[in-house]
Parts: sequence; C-alpha cells; structure tokens
Amino acid sequence: MVILAGMVIGAVWGYLYARRNDGTGKDIAQYAAVWGIIGAIVSAFIAVGLDRLI
Repeated sequence: MVILAGMVIGAVWGYLYARRNDGTGKDIAQYAAVWGIIGAIVSAFIAVGLDRLI
C-alpha cells in the first residue's frame, strides 16, 4: 500500500511539474509516468528499510 501511495504522489508531482513548465499533453503524461515510477521505487526502499527496523 505504501508503494502505491508513493507512485500516486510521484505521478501527481510529475503532472504538476510538467503543467508548471507549460508542457503539452504528451509531456505531462511522460513526466507523470516517470515520476510515478521513481516514487514507487523510492517508496519500496523506504518500506523495506522500515520493515528491517521494526
């Protein structure tokens, strides 16, 4: 569930970043997808790290 949340937060971040820089529809989709993947990877590392601590 944490990984899904990280993916959604990353996608929203990428969407807002592309919109702020006047990106086209394809730019917005690409930034949202890439930042969603990055968010999922980072949140996976955080989830594993927290699991190891507890």
